[in-house]
Amino acid sequence: MTDYYDSLETRDPAERDRELIGQVAAQIAHAKSAAPAYAKRFADLEAADIDSGPAIARLPLTRKTELLALQRENPPFGGFSAVSGAALSHIFASPGPIYEPGSRRADFWRFARALFAAGFRSGDIVHNCFSYHLTPAGAMVESGAHALGCTVIPAGVGQSELQAQTIADLRPDGYVGTPSFLKIILEKADELGLDVGSIRKGLVSGEALPPPLREGFSTRGIDLYQCYATADLGVIAYESEAREGLVIDEGIYLEIVRPGSGDTVSDGEVGEVVVTSLNPDYPLIRFATGDLSAILPGSSPCGRTNRRIKGWMGRADQTAKVRGMFIHPEQVNKVIKRHPEIIRARLVVDWVDQSDRMRLLCEVGQGDAQLAAAIDESIRDVCKVRGETEFVAVGSLANDGKVIDDIRSYD
Repeated sequence: MTDYYDSLETRDPAERDRELIGQVAAQIAHAKSAAPAYAKRFADLEAADIDSGPAIARLPLTRKTELLALQRENPPFGGFSAVSGAALSHIFASPGPIYEPGSRRADFWRFARALFAAGFRSGDIVHNCFSYHLTPAGAMVESGAHALGCTVIPAGVGQSELQAQTIADLRPDGYVGTPSFLKIILEKADELGLDVGSIRKGLVSGEALPPPLREGFSTRGIDLYQCYATADLGVIAYESEAREGLVIDEGIYLEIVRPGSGDTVSDGEVGEVVVTSLNPDYPLIRFATGDLSAILPGSSPCGRTNRRIKGWMGRADQTAKVRGMFIHPEQVNKVIKRHPEIIRARLVVDWVDQSDRMRLLCEVGQGDAQLAAAIDESIRDVCKVRGETEFVAVGSLANDGKVIDDIRSYD
């Protein structure tokens, strides 16, 4: 059994750099011919001139907010998709709303490599607890698992009792989803006296995996690995057995730039993650994720030669990722507008009992349980994540323009 998914993972770093720069240039030429947004954006650019990292760094960034505006002008994908008609297998909707295409290309989001690094192999049964509702998360994992030769249980989210019973009955080899939901399932299984010991490995994403939480799973014989992925780009980086940062995926070109600019920073300096996807069906070029990270020096002891990032280190903007879902300031404002009783509000995200907690602090003249329940429902409806409403005194929230306050600490 090989230790690596393919030979790309152990390429000479200089060879990889040359090949990636050539692939980015080819992707630009393809995008100009197949994606209307890039035909316009790169009208005066010759792909042959993209022959170095600095040349790539001079290209304009594409931001999620810009993508959202362009999708409204030119639905559904703003001219960024290179596939349509019969080649288009899915249209996904993520909070914003942002629409993402899916094609019939095998392993469209490149999850097979991350699953392999987490110990999954052909013939394994995967209990997939990422959402299958509108967002691509469930399909992202399923596409990679099928490419690897795994069988998938499309479990989705919620219904912890049914999840535990299904695992006890079907004996899957591993779990994929958020770590907090795995903890909920295991606790429910304990409560019901169900044997879910077949789960020996897992790939988790969407939220933090602090050492105490990881150790709790380890004591139950579950070996968890992390990956960093987005709905737009698929897998960006993944954890290997070395457990030293996250290895950058072979199907992207990654840069770390100074927040608020497109200028690359030195290795080790924290900045915004910018990714060029080499997927020809959805050629996002210099897509700014809004996530913060940094390049780790040196190479991984696992033998993979690609660069590594430290992992997710926060947001370059006010957007927060809560239980695997991005929450945008625009969504918070939409909730507020539904309830004219709210004078001012702030969404506070913190980490309580090894899980994300989201509270909407609302200044209201007079609040009651009925209004709180209505706001709770609006949060679920707009943000697709459960939150709690708390009423605070009028004038108690700082007048600083902050809509989302992420105060999570994992110490």
